[in-house]
Amino acid sequence: MSYASTVPSPEALLPSLAPNEIVPLLIGATVDEVERELVLQTLARCDGNRTRAARVLGLSVRTLRNKIREYSADGIDVPLSEHAAA
Repeated sequence: MSYASTVPSPEALLPSLAPNEIVPLLIGATVDEVERELVLQTLARCDGNRTRAARVLGLSVRTLRNKIREYSADGIDVPLSEHAAA
């Protein structure tokens, strides 16, 4: 099994919005807020699978874990994998 067949492309994870629909959603948001939303949405689309989400985001699993820890400390709900929820 190849890497390409196991990890969805970023385009497959994003809703099909035109640039003129995406930009207004970003205006007024900080880079940290945009990053957090991207991480959380990617985790949700990957069913909480941190390894898959890290690959899609181009992050190490350790970096993603640290971001999740930071979000949780700030009281933000982070999507969990089915295995972690059990």
